[in-house]
Amino acid sequence: MFQSRDPYLELRSRYVMNGVALHHPVTIERGENAILYDVNGRRYIDFTCGIGVTSLGHANKELINVAEEQLRKLWHVCVMVMNYRPYVELAEKLAKISPGGSEKQVLLQNSGSEAIENAIKIARQVTGRIYVIAYENSFHGRGTYGYALAATGKYKPYKIGIDPIIPGVELIPYPYCYRCIFKQEYPECSLVCLDYLEKWFTYSRVPLERVAALVIEMVQGEGGFIVAPIDYVRELKKLLDKYGVLLVDDEVQCGWSRTGKMWAIEHYGVDPDILVTAKAIANGLPLSAIIGKKDLMEKTLPGSFGGTYGGNPVSCAVASKVVDIMLRDRLPDRAAVLGETIKKKLNELYDKFKLVGDVRGLGVMQAIELVKDRKTKEPAIDEVVKVVNKAREKGLLLLRAGLYLNVIRLHPPLTIEEENLEKGLEILEESIKEVEAESS
Repeated sequence: MFQSRDPYLELRSRYVMNGVALHHPVTIERGENAILYDVNGRRYIDFTCGIGVTSLGHANKELINVAEEQLRKLWHVCVMVMNYRPYVELAEKLAKISPGGSEKQVLLQNSGSEAIENAIKIARQVTGRIYVIAYENSFHGRGTYGYALAATGKYKPYKIGIDPIIPGVELIPYPYCYRCIFKQEYPECSLVCLDYLEKWFTYSRVPLERVAALVIEMVQGEGGFIVAPIDYVRELKKLLDKYGVLLVDDEVQCGWSRTGKMWAIEHYGVDPDILVTAKAIANGLPLSAIIGKKDLMEKTLPGSFGGTYGGNPVSCAVASKVVDIMLRDRLPDRAAVLGETIKKKLNELYDKFKLVGDVRGLGVMQAIELVKDRKTKEPAIDEVVKVVNKAREKGLLLLRAGLYLNVIRLHPPLTIEEENLEKGLEILEESIKEVEAESS
């Protein structure tokens, strides 16, 4: 297909460092809700949302108005220097909409990576313990702790050349039931992966009594939208409470209504000790939050947390409006309804195409894992690349993910028009059909 010349890609190649990846070789000029336009005027349906960020759509007018109003009043003073309304008003809202019945306190930062860094610092400081447990196939940002906690299929670009990072981090298997490393079938497995944590890990590696926190994504984002079983999470929380280990719930990608609940952990009926969120919190402006139980957060030492830009007034004002809109428009409910539409279509693709090995997700966080053979589950890595590229040529932007990068994850905005959702799913089907025909 003919591609118009894009001088901005040439500029990027010349002036942007090589270490910054580019999934789609297009330069976007503007956006309207679920639609993006490149510099040549081409139109794309956006199923990426900037990796789950623009949940209220591109160029949301209500958010633009709030940002403009706040810019005219105040755009920086630093929360460590003096107090300001947008910070404390957002903190109050986040505390009130957080899961569980306990009182909460909040720390605001700029990114998911910073939020994870601070959550681990809080856990270590208030417990006096050093060790932290995370999961294989997880992703928790690009900070020092985030790199140490991460173990995705993107290990090479994330860690090669900078290991070892920090001590005291241990990884355990995630309940990735489609590819269970214990060769079990859920739910007949009796959660052998959880037994491993208490009956093997604690004796052969680190006693749980020395662990400050366990960090978990209820739906693994970069890992390929793998959903933790409900009984696993509930039993896990009981186990952690038994040994005084804090549960850190990473909702950076799966929070903010994407799963059909405001927070993914609400599907499990579990109250996390610390919840970390970012991405969609301000619909694209830099902001993140660490929401912790008040009795924990009050134990932190004055002056040991903060940051020059954390909780920027403009970002906070927009985030407060994001909360208002999500509650007013009942977007968790809409995400659940849209998710059923998406899942129905993906299940149809499973029935039609042998390339589709698994369908999974919650709410609009839906994904398909492509395999060369359903019995062996050999990852169809090249085929996924071809599907993504064909979809882009047809006007749909998609993202890959997963341990083997053979998963196509869907991240449409919660405000997407039904016709654009349907058209995007049609393009996905056409692209898979063409790739499967070429591969046979």
